[in-house]
Amino acid sequence: MTKAELIARLIAMMPEMDPRMVEASFQKVMDHISESLADERRVELRNFGIFDLKQHSAHEGRNPRTGEAVQVSQKKVPYFKAGKKLKESVNLLHGSE
Repeated sequence: MTKAELIARLIAMMPEMDPRMVEASFQKVMDHISESLADERRVELRNFGIFDLKQHSAHEGRNPRTGEAVQVSQKKVPYFKAGKKLKESVNLLHGSE
């Protein structure tokens, strides 16, 4: 599902709200999550999941095209960990494989 499709669904679920307000609210939530991660603060949405950062240390990597050794600098990478209720609802809908 794309961002536009998600916003369209939210608008359909809340016909009493101005569509521009729904879209602006959604964008504010996304902006807040991004800003929090940029400030190295995790975001926890109960029953949904956690947005946080993982530290990747500097290491020597390889250029896949040439095989040449390259230095990969230390970096932080955002990640999402699904909450228990989200995992359970996905498994109920699609069965555990």
